[in-house]
Amino acid sequence: MLTLLPKRLTPSAFRPFGEVLSFDSDRSRLVNDGRALRFDTDTRFERASPEGDPVLAVYRAKGGPLPMPLVTFERHPLSSQTFVSLSAECFLIVVAPQDQAGLPDLERAEAFVGCRGEGVNYARNLWHAPIAAIGPDGDFLMFMWESGSSEDCILHHLQEPLVVGPPQPPAE
Repeated sequence: MLTLLPKRLTPSAFRPFGEVLSFDSDRSRLVNDGRALRFDTDTRFERASPEGDPVLAVYRAKGGPLPMPLVTFERHPLSSQTFVSLSAECFLIVVAPQDQAGLPDLERAEAFVGCRGEGVNYARNLWHAPIAAIGPDGDFLMFMWESGSSEDCILHHLQEPLVVGPPQPPAE
């Protein structure tokens, strides 16, 4: 059984797999007659073809403690996929590059812990574990394009669980 230790979700650490979404005041501007702040990101959503429709959904993810066993990875060949934590205090992101057989390369997998108000935009066709809340259940906003075909979501079930252990303590 392979064990993976998660690290803090940061834009530089996650860059090979997609983009981290954060909503800080440096990128905000007043809108709606001064009654709202708009927070822009550099994220650009990717899709493989003009076919399909944009889908916006809310996922209610079951929470649980770390260590957490993972048994499924998925990828989306036609679209990037975005998750933003609405209510989950902490959440787990696990990604894996593709191996020579086209499956998730668990030896090169990486795990990250994000916090409420943050999100990720997975690169199109990236293997990743389903979104998971750490601790109590949590809600996430999800965006992607879907064509209605089997290519919208490819699943791979692991023979043995990949266990994500507790986060590494910060370096002193």
